[in-house]
Amino acid sequence: MKIQDLSNTEKVILAQELWDSVVIDQQALDVSQEQINELDQRLAQFEMDGEQGSSWSDVKGRVLKS
Repeated sequence: MKIQDLSNTEKVILAQELWDSVVIDQQALDVSQEQINELDQRLAQFEMDGEQGSSWSDVKGRVLKS
């Protein structure tokens, strides 16, 4: 089976099943304490600023430019 042959609905279901399999074993993510600290710091900064962040189109544009 090729992913290209799947319908959009089937692709979404497949993606959900893949994600669920990752979430089940969170240790498989191997997030370091440094990464956790960085995420905590970013979340705290976001909550203090009240900024809503960037839109998906802005983020996508920045990623594609780099």
